[in-house]
Amino acid sequence: MRLGRLQLPGSDAACVREALLQERAGNRVRCLTCERRCLLVEGGLGWCRTRQNRGGRLYTLTYGAVSSLAANPIEKKPLYHFLPGTYFLTAGSWSCNFGCPWCQNWEISKRPPPPAGDWLSPEQFVEKTIRMGCEGTSVSFNEPTLSLEWSLEVFKLARRRGLYNTFVTNGYMTETALQLLAGAGLDAMNVDIKGDGEAVRKHCKQVAVDRIWANCRAARHLGIHVELTTLLVPGVSDEEDTLVGIAQRIVRELGRDTPWHVTAYCPAWRFQAPPTPRAAIERALRAGREAGLHYVYAGNMPGHPAQNTYCPGCGALLVLRSGSSLIRSEIRENRCPWCRRWIHGVWESEGKKGD
Repeated sequence: MRLGRLQLPGSDAACVREALLQERAGNRVRCLTCERRCLLVEGGLGWCRTRQNRGGRLYTLTYGAVSSLAANPIEKKPLYHFLPGTYFLTAGSWSCNFGCPWCQNWEISKRPPPPAGDWLSPEQFVEKTIRMGCEGTSVSFNEPTLSLEWSLEVFKLARRRGLYNTFVTNGYMTETALQLLAGAGLDAMNVDIKGDGEAVRKHCKQVAVDRIWANCRAARHLGIHVELTTLLVPGVSDEEDTLVGIAQRIVRELGRDTPWHVTAYCPAWRFQAPPTPRAAIERALRAGREAGLHYVYAGNMPGHPAQNTYCPGCGALLVLRSGSSLIRSEIRENRCPWCRRWIHGVWESEGKKGD
């Protein structure tokens, strides 16, 4: 399918729509999409550069502005406990509300929406998802919260067609935005936990990590399947104290059954520390297991046994993976077939979901 071409940003551009979450503050307008809650003067842009005050009203500049489009296995998100072996069509847009200097997708996340580019309506995206044989949708590559208005329409349409919906996110949306996403049909999300409070504040540029944890708790309460990922960046998130703290907080706030992916980093954009050594991955795996987490996974480490799922009861190999590919799953009716222990996750489709 050919994507529509964006016009120069203006009141009639396809990608420019009035934002859903905003409030007036005198002659300024406050964005309520993410927890930065930017206060914009007339003509001003938010921190992410995707929201603008036009005449005292807030507009998104990225509705349907597509930078990237790819069909991937769900394991690549990574979501290991949500419909393994299925394929999702993923759309990305532009920019981010974080300032991480090691971003692996910096070509799109560090750029504001361009004056011209590709555009895709929610209807076109859902039709393309079905035509490509995918079972679900995903919004990721850059921070999907910035595509809130478009995502809500996609998710509603996808639900009506029996598709599942996912986010790969930094988790810094407002609680209202999260509630809207859940109501529209967000089924699962992988949330980046980038480090402890100090590291997140410093490297992500004045971000409060407690708000991310609060959204993870809220998502679980709303019935959204949640998995977490920590990129092990040397000198930022790979120290033992940091890893132990994250693992213990997962247990304390989300539960032992929450999957945690500890992933190897490679130098990118403005951060040139050496790649994550295997020792750091092993340190993180040990921290998670000693904290009591049932499912701790090694990412970007081909052939590592910790890319598989094992029963926390009897230790049996339940899900065998190779990279981002599913080889086989032994889980039946959410249980280990040998000891009958309940295995947290969504392992089989419940059939078509309606409104």
